[in-house]
Amino acid sequence: QVQLVESGGGLVQAGDSLRLSCAASGRTFSTYLMGWFRQAPGKEREFVAAARRSGGSTYYRDSVKGRFTISRDNAKNTVYLQMNSLKPEDTGVYYCAAASRIFSRSESEYDYWGQGTQVTVSS
Repeated sequence: QVQLVESGGGLVQAGDSLRLSCAASGRTFSTYLMGWFRQAPGKEREFVAAARRSGGSTYYRDSVKGRFTISRDNAKNTVYLQMNSLKPEDTGVYYCAAASRIFSRSESEYDYWGQGTQVTVSS
């Protein structure tokens, strides 16, 4: 069992930066693929980024490439999402999730989810 708690969301202006954190419980954090997803109002939840167990391999949706960076600190059981040059279309609830897989962009393949943190980007 893994419990995930996100933090770091907020209201910012377009062009600003935010850093989201996701703290995980348990001693097996390093064995999980960690991902970030987001859900905008009225839309389905979508994949944002993922980091493999060692953190050496990372993946992003096209619209955030070059602006967002996912990283993980296995010693601290924490995964981060650094978001730069934020745009209004980045607005949504951001969720971190853990999967017992090598890699996946599909939310159905993630086993554990946090409660989400709201990110609002004003124009």
